[in-house]
Amino acid sequence: MLRSILSNKWFKFGTVGTLYLLWVIWLGNYIWLLGLAVIFDIYITEKVHWSFWKKKNPPNGKQTKVVEWVDAIIFAVIAASFIRIFFIEAYTIPTSSMEKTMLVGDYLFVSKTAYGPKTPNTPLSFPFVHNTLPILKNTKSYVEWIKRPYHRMAGFTTVKENDVVVFHFPEGDTVALNMAAQSYYQLIRVYGRARVWSDKRNFGEIIARPVDKRENYIKRCVAIHGDVIKLVRGQLFVNGKAQKKFKGVQQKYIVRTNGTSINPKALDRLHIAIADRQGNSSRYIFPLTEENATKLKKFSNVISVEKMIEEPGVWDPAIFPSNKNFKWNVDNVGPITIPEKGATVQLTVDNLPLYRRIIDVYENNDLKVDGDKIYINGEIATSYTFKMDYYWMMGDNRHNSADSRYWGFVPEDHVVGKAKFIWLSIDKDKRFPANIRFNRIFTAIK
Repeated sequence: MLRSILSNKWFKFGTVGTLYLLWVIWLGNYIWLLGLAVIFDIYITEKVHWSFWKKKNPPNGKQTKVVEWVDAIIFAVIAASFIRIFFIEAYTIPTSSMEKTMLVGDYLFVSKTAYGPKTPNTPLSFPFVHNTLPILKNTKSYVEWIKRPYHRMAGFTTVKENDVVVFHFPEGDTVALNMAAQSYYQLIRVYGRARVWSDKRNFGEIIARPVDKRENYIKRCVAIHGDVIKLVRGQLFVNGKAQKKFKGVQQKYIVRTNGTSINPKALDRLHIAIADRQGNSSRYIFPLTEENATKLKKFSNVISVEKMIEEPGVWDPAIFPSNKNFKWNVDNVGPITIPEKGATVQLTVDNLPLYRRIIDVYENNDLKVDGDKIYINGEIATSYTFKMDYYWMMGDNRHNSADSRYWGFVPEDHVVGKAKFIWLSIDKDKRFPANIRFNRIFTAIK
């Protein structure tokens, strides 16, 4: 009885049609309802031979093995791509910017449904790769024949303070291909535009990338739209309150000994990496959590453990917004109000550096400055109303993280998803099986 029901064509159409209808409602683009006609024909009317690429009368009444394999591969690619776009995606931690919370070699799953999946801006792309083909170096994996505007489907929640978030690199709209991992704008600040564009040997071709094909970053969201942040001597304040302490947050410390070396095995037990050793073995620089800093102070040959902190007022041009009106550095930033959709800010040539990229790049306006006058889309502007929400992201490894301190706000259309759990963790400096961090497998990300 059950078997006959499951094989009934109306039952199959009802099941597949219902799932498809729910997906269209979730997508919010009702032109896709036309797909129901295709599903109806596949299961009910059968007017179109949808398997036209298969032989109708194969030898001995059986499909060839090649056709069977092609059929299975096509289905697997479509199903996996659908899951990757709308539900969950695998991600690898490539740098130490989130240590100790996340380690290099951690493999994790990122939930697209947490904040709602984004529909692709460039839907025509090679499956399972991000922006370049794996074998053909610097060859784009996508074409821009079809471009779609930003659209986010409904999610279970919204980005909240202290979430670990995967997002597209905000300054990744322009890329020097030979240095794709570095910010093009930082390269311009360091080397000058003329050299970056002319020195193809070192910097490579300069290209533009759509939002969904920019490099993926993972950081902690420390402030959301509407929040006021201030970083003072390395301590972050959000709306006047000190940020919640996370066990994995670390900063650089200078550690001095009595002239003897610190036992490498003792450092390994604490999972401490040497950032730098200066002069002889009596002076080290370590990235440390507060817990490990306390433990190092107890070593018999350690004389002092001091946090490396920049003083307020010392300007670092690499720090956002890279303007002398804002003399900020890696340990001292703000106060800044994170832009919120619908909020209006008064504009002057003095505070414009904070919002220039939002107005000009993220929200696609024509921005020009003539003396003390600001023109937006050809009209004089003394204020601006934001079209999107923005976030402030920072790495837990505070002195080894390229984050919002360097490139500012993260637009909502750059948010990919929420990091959920680690499914595998491998230490590249060790051999199998010691390289597998079993204690991290299937652990939730907090």
